[in-house]
Amino acid sequence: MKSVSESFASLRQAGQCALIPFITAGDPDLNTTAEALRVLDRSGADIIELGVPYSDPLADGPAIQAAATRALKQGVRLDDVLELVRTVGPEISAPIVLFTYYNPILHRGIEAFLNSIAEVGVKGLVVPDLPLEESQFLLDCAAKVGVEVVLLVAPTSPKERILAIAQKSQGFIYLVSVTGVTGTRTQVSDRVKELIPQLQAVTDKPIGVGFGISEPEHARQMKDWGADAAICGSAFVKRLNQGTAAEGLAQIEQFCQELKQAIS
Repeated sequence: MKSVSESFASLRQAGQCALIPFITAGDPDLNTTAEALRVLDRSGADIIELGVPYSDPLADGPAIQAAATRALKQGVRLDDVLELVRTVGPEISAPIVLFTYYNPILHRGIEAFLNSIAEVGVKGLVVPDLPLEESQFLLDCAAKVGVEVVLLVAPTSPKERILAIAQKSQGFIYLVSVTGVTGTRTQVSDRVKELIPQLQAVTDKPIGVGFGISEPEHARQMKDWGADAAICGSAFVKRLNQGTAAEGLAQIEQFCQELKQAIS
């Protein structure tokens, strides 16, 4: 499995935009999550974001909050997610980026947490509630074990903060398309169109846009605006929970292919 940076380097060399789908581990169950990772990998996903169920996911909208709640009710915990990655990771080529909040990391201990996710093959980490001012120790520890910590840029971030985040983020820069939580939306804010060139003026790191991308047209728009990746979460989570597990897997397979075709 390539690193996140290696994946982006290959895609850039080929002149391609990356597709990064998100699903919640354990929703609707761990076996379905394992198969979903395989389905996404063979259907065009270049990197896969895997959410760790959390009881108070402040950055997530209704669909992902509900998914986390369902997983937690089944008893899914961090160790279950790590065992899932250990099992499925060797079967897929797309790097797995773990999406989790800061509290579980602190609870386990930063170094212990990073060692445990690196050991099972996790390649990247997104921590939406990690303040930039408190990120350095986590960034340093992650670099030692080969995990790239992706930092988020909000649409309201001033230029000075955008520069600081761009300098520290690893793997790529996660540009949040809206102020607020994740979720499907009818269109992506024009503010993103302004922010992408601002970021490109201060860094050569890849830029992935997420929060609100829910249709192939949105993904194509991100590519046209110059983004290096389109990140899509709630739309995948909703489709995976339509009907039976087999029906949900068929839904995300088709949707993943449609998104990839839109940016190819």
